Amino acid sequence: MTPDRQDGVNRLIHEPARLSIMTNLYVVSSADATWLLQQTGLTWGNLASHLTKLETAGYVVVKKGFKGRKPHTSIALTEDGREALLKYRTAMMTALKSLE
Repeated sequence: MTPDRQDGVNRLIHEPARLSIMTNLYVVSSADATWLLQQTGLTWGNLASHLTKLETAGYVVVKKGFKGRKPHTSIALTEDGREALLKYRTAMMTALKSLE
């Protein structure tokens, strides 16, 4: 199911925190959870909640493991996530252009 509104704007991505997560991930191949937390300004709980929604939609992949003895979480956009973000961008630009 595509979470698009009638105007083609993806509601899942449109939420400010998730848009911030996705745009930050778009410019890197993958990101450390701590880096993403600093970039977005979210709390750990908020970040985790939004990542769960994006992961359920198939837009991000979250890999948990260890670096040495320390837990490490890596997050990356999937191809579907990249496509959805580009489609979202196009829909937003179209909607904003209609205001001219």
